[in-house]
Amino acid sequence: MASPAATQRTGALEIRESDDRRLLRGFLERDRLFAAYALCDLDDREFGKTRWGVALSGGEPVAVALEYTGPTPQPLFVLGRTDGITAVLRDVIRPRIAYCAMLPESLPAVSALYRVEPGPAMVRMVVDRDRFRPYPADVQRLSALDSGALNRLYQVGFASWLPAASVANGVYYGIRVGGKLVAAAGTHVISPSARLGVVGNVLTHADHRGRGYATAVTGAVTAELLRGCDQVVLNVRSDNPPALAAYRRLGYVEHVRFEERLIHRLGPPWAGIVAPIRRMLPVRKERSPR
Repeated sequence: MASPAATQRTGALEIRESDDRRLLRGFLERDRLFAAYALCDLDDREFGKTRWGVALSGGEPVAVALEYTGPTPQPLFVLGRTDGITAVLRDVIRPRIAYCAMLPESLPAVSALYRVEPGPAMVRMVVDRDRFRPYPADVQRLSALDSGALNRLYQVGFASWLPAASVANGVYYGIRVGGKLVAAAGTHVISPSARLGVVGNVLTHADHRGRGYATAVTGAVTAELLRGCDQVVLNVRSDNPPALAAYRRLGYVEHVRFEERLIHRLGPPWAGIVAPIRRMLPVRKERSPR
């Protein structure tokens, strides 16, 4: 846990960094389906790549912010009371640019410190074993050897975004036509401890859409995840009716609508350093120009 020296106070709130996974998990479990990514990031494989800030009232967490480290803009997740989110983002977790996932009611808390770019609402969908409806199709399990074909499908260049290790450690399925990979789906993160899986990277080549391929590969990934997970979640844009319909055919249902926006910190990068120094300097009134 963060040292007492790292704790700051904002009114009745205590604001600090935290690596107390038990405390963080207890708070996130209040809405485990919206917090699925964050819960998965508490596992050993991901935890070292994260930074966490927490606001506490009376010793109990009321807000959490998670920053996933890496190239800018990095993912950011916030959940909890508005005043707590603002305090954590002001004092502890302070990315200049990030992709922030938040509930609609948290938007004012983030907007107090960031310029928020516009975008459509996102839909968090979930399925469990009871709801899942398999979609029989000729799909293939993909391995690390297929990372080149996956990156070409995703049009990001050979191994420039999806490393072979991500394929090996995740669950990926694809469909080939004439030997060419034309559709694929995989996982963002899986947590054995939380018994949660997150489906992502679903894409069908433009020349092969409208044939149910995305439903087929997503169904195959979901079926494998549900062997060890209690719930599987995924995100989809609210303005993408075909994708929403495809996932509903598999038994996915809407859990919540949320915002996933690119945000930019207000003010210059040095403002947080200069402002306290400026307050300590004597005030000098400029003379009027003549």
